[in-house]
Amino acid sequence: MLYSKTTPEQKRVALREMLASGTIQQFPGAFNPLSARLIEEKGFAGVYISGAVLANDLGLPDIGLTTLTEVATRAGQIARMTDLPSLVDADTGFGEPMNVARTVQEIENAGLAGLHIEDQFNPKRCGHLDGKNVVDLDTATKRIRAAVDARRDPNFLIMARTDIRAVDGLQAAKDRAKALVDAGADAIFPEAMRDLHEFRAIRDAVDVPILANMTEFGKSDLFDVNQLQAVGVNMVIYPVTLLRSAIGAAERVLDTLKRLGTQELRVPEMLTRARLYDLVDYEAYNKFDSSIFNFQIPDIR
Repeated sequence: MLYSKTTPEQKRVALREMLASGTIQQFPGAFNPLSARLIEEKGFAGVYISGAVLANDLGLPDIGLTTLTEVATRAGQIARMTDLPSLVDADTGFGEPMNVARTVQEIENAGLAGLHIEDQFNPKRCGHLDGKNVVDLDTATKRIRAAVDARRDPNFLIMARTDIRAVDGLQAAKDRAKALVDAGADAIFPEAMRDLHEFRAIRDAVDVPILANMTEFGKSDLFDVNQLQAVGVNMVIYPVTLLRSAIGAAERVLDTLKRLGTQELRVPEMLTRARLYDLVDYEAYNKFDSSIFNFQIPDIR
């Protein structure tokens, strides 16, 4: 009932243990708190919170328009609804190194298990679009050092994302990943890798966990967990999968409603009332109310 009983500190330890387990961990992307609860119920290891999803949920494109307050607030609402560790996309850290430092502490305060900071210019672009620009090495490493210095909980995960592969090639991505680890990054997110060979190249370049982004309609093929584990990937995210599925279903229902004047044709595809009540733990709230309001009004005339 209400929110997770697992503390943020416990979730951070759990995330560290997962990444050190030798088994690849799947983190589907939640687009709201209820979807995070569904991810947990289905047995996944953790929850990913995509910057693109947070922007799209506001009706905005993923071009750096969201603010730290918006991201921290919504990420906290999602993270508190599940016992699983949640990792959030913090874009470029929302500014210069001092802004990055504040970002880390605000995300810590929101109860997340970790975040990733990228090396694009601010404002950024979606990682699987062309025309990206990355900052120089000094700026990229300053962001990560600021993030590491700012965290209070040593188990809060600081992941560094690099988009340099699409700009300067694979060797540049390997070199950038090494430098980011030297700057203190706990894990590396190499964005828009072209194939399994490239994931293996990053794996061989660093001795920290690496993440694979399996987003639909992107630069990478949709490799399965066995393929990714075979090349040394520790964690895989599916950032926009649930949002795309949900909005796609919503669009089909609206088309049907407009065309036929009723939603009845689509009802068999919908979540039932009973299933929705189950997901929000309706019965627990009902029992809680009953345990308090268990008196009878005296019959006084």
